[in-house]
Amino acid sequence: MEVAVNQADDGGGDDADHGAVQPMWALNVLRWIIFGAVSGTLAGVSSFVFLEGLDRVTEWRENGRQWLVVLLPFAGLGLGALYHAYGGRAKEGSPLLVEQVHEPTAWIPRRMAPLVLAGTWVSHLFGASVGREGTALQMSGSLTDGFSRALGLPSPERRIMLVAALSGGFGAVFGVPLAGAVFGLEVQALGRRRWVAIAPAVTASFVGDRVLRILGGSHATYASLAPDVDASMLVRLSTAGVLFGLAGAAFSLLTHAVKRLMAGWISWPPLRPFVGGFATIALVLLFGHDYQGLSLPLIGQALNGNQFGFEVFALKLIFTAVAVGTGFFGGEVTPLFVVGATLGSAVATPLGLDPALVAAVGLCAVFAAAANTPLACVVLGAELFGGGMIAPLAVGCFAAYLVSTHDGIYGTRRAHNAKLVNNIRQVRTGSAP
Repeated sequence: MEVAVNQADDGGGDDADHGAVQPMWALNVLRWIIFGAVSGTLAGVSSFVFLEGLDRVTEWRENGRQWLVVLLPFAGLGLGALYHAYGGRAKEGSPLLVEQVHEPTAWIPRRMAPLVLAGTWVSHLFGASVGREGTALQMSGSLTDGFSRALGLPSPERRIMLVAALSGGFGAVFGVPLAGAVFGLEVQALGRRRWVAIAPAVTASFVGDRVLRILGGSHATYASLAPDVDASMLVRLSTAGVLFGLAGAAFSLLTHAVKRLMAGWISWPPLRPFVGGFATIALVLLFGHDYQGLSLPLIGQALNGNQFGFEVFALKLIFTAVAVGTGFFGGEVTPLFVVGATLGSAVATPLGLDPALVAAVGLCAVFAAAANTPLACVVLGAELFGGGMIAPLAVGCFAAYLVSTHDGIYGTRRAHNAKLVNNIRQVRTGSAP
């Protein structure tokens, strides 16, 4: 009898505890949704300010002022000196955000947001071949980490907030909220805590996109594609995916090589973008102005079915590797979109495929390879080109991912899901498990 009473008491205690857990869980989710909304608001406002300024400086340069590229070395010298004197850890850029998600050691510098904003505007004004996602991510990360600092959040929660910042910045700057949420969750490694970041990441990305649009921001739109998918098409797209992966790996390797070369040859960092500016001038004199800045017209032409030669993607890749590798600001994603779209246009005819279709897949797949984010890029393509593209995008993006390298543009070096090229290397060296 005594035992029965004790068991009843224990059971009642379990029910009480279970009842208490449910409200606590719900309140915790609500708390993370609110935090994600704050991060998304910061991302949306900062991205709107950035994109509005970027449109103006780009329009001003392209409206008969392409000659400004002759001043690019001096603009680079000024930016380099500014970062050298005042940048601190902010000069590490987007990889710093990913590093702090993995191993939080110090707060993201508050100065990162204004420095990268001004630095990107100046880089585009004078014609460096750089992108825009790096600026959006760094501004979002810096502002969100400032919010976390004000609240005194502990390291585990701060990591989750930085994931939300990555999602919010990506979703806002490209207008792809679902892809932004997946990007923030995929580009980092939270292990078993990854599920905790889902609510703030999704919230931040959708809120960031909505805030930017409410403020009057907009994004380019593309025609939906609905190809007739069959096995033959998917096999040929997998071949294109291999080429996209090699292009993404080539960009990462070349950019890192330029950075190492500059660090080895030039000990004073501000001189590196000075040299990069002269290298860009030489490239412009040889190949023209089409590869400066974002080069968005090349994407539009490729997606409209125009066919490019293989030199177009290669030149955009080189222009961007030189600019980013020598220290200009802005990021790599939009230039990688250009590389992928123009490469897709070039390989479409040899593979017997529609140029617009392969350009759309290439736009996403080269970035998937360079950033190690194939799932986010499939979702990105579906948001840009329609749900009918999911199968072609999945084949192209994952084929590209498999033949690229772990050492991508964000330096994540994630060890899980070893890639095909790494497995082959292990087998050849006898180090395979």
